[in-house]
Amino acid sequence: MNAWDDAGFRNAIEATGRKNIILTGLWTEVCVTWPTLSMLEAGYTIYVVEDCCGATSQAAQDAALSRMVQAGAIRLTTIAALLEWQRDWVKKEHYNALMSLLKQHAGAYGSGVEYAYTMVHKAPQSARVPQIISKA
Repeated sequence: MNAWDDAGFRNAIEATGRKNIILTGLWTEVCVTWPTLSMLEAGYTIYVVEDCCGATSQAAQDAALSRMVQAGAIRLTTIAALLEWQRDWVKKEHYNALMSLLKQHAGAYGSGVEYAYTMVHKAPQSARVPQIISKA
């Protein structure tokens, strides 16, 4: 339940040489909280993507997030993490792949991306968006 207790997981993280870790998991109060606390203690900066994990109840989610933040973890959401990696729209290397993910999985923000693609950039409408056909 605490991934940090597993030597394979720990060795894989250590092998990256990175100290900033984005963490998510199945149960916030266990699968995310326990390794977060262990990794903070080991000197890592942990970013918990709170909308990519869930808990057995809202109270459990709130308590787990509070516990991790009190220990030094940083809360963020999926969109915040993705767009922080992108930084700005001048960087085109991953732009289309990111936009594709956002259009499919980012709810209202994804709809806004679809709008920008079709209305501003004159791109064809994505297949996931139903076409409205007029019979007039």
